[in-house]
Amino acid sequence: MDIRSEILAEHSRAQSLRIAAWIGNRKDRFDQLIKLFLQDEYRVVQRSAWIISFVAASHPALMTPHLSAMVARIEVPDLPTAVKRNVLRILQHISIPPDLHGPVMNTCFSFLEDPQEMIAVKAFSMTILANLAKEYPEIKNEIRLLITDLLEHTPSAGIRSRAKKVLTAIK
Repeated sequence: MDIRSEILAEHSRAQSLRIAAWIGNRKDRFDQLIKLFLQDEYRVVQRSAWIISFVAASHPALMTPHLSAMVARIEVPDLPTAVKRNVLRILQHISIPPDLHGPVMNTCFSFLEDPQEMIAVKAFSMTILANLAKEYPEIKNEIRLLITDLLEHTPSAGIRSRAKKVLTAIK
């Protein structure tokens, strides 16, 4: 399968799942997908991010060698929301290596502070920060302050729901 051609042929959940199933637990195929995610044009990057999240959900170990590059990718200014959303979706479910804790925390705090950031990106950032607060309890107060501010200024159902879960988790 030519992953790039398949990504461009159709943009649907079904197609993304088909490609993810083809990749399976094959490191060589996953590496091809990551290369597209990190180096290709906007549309391919955006669509590959969704496929990566599906593969990572089934085979999280495939992500390990690529975590540094993924974290560096979400630090890039003006990154498409779909890319941020899918990388953060992955990071909330895996054990982040200690050397990436600082960059991930900084990025997630920045996303929470940005009034223009999308709700899903903020929700995933809250969960990642709550997970990291288990190892760094000193960040709990900052998380609480940001969530309180979000609830005042962005009281969407998604923010309220995730905020409630995160506030309970960081008590």
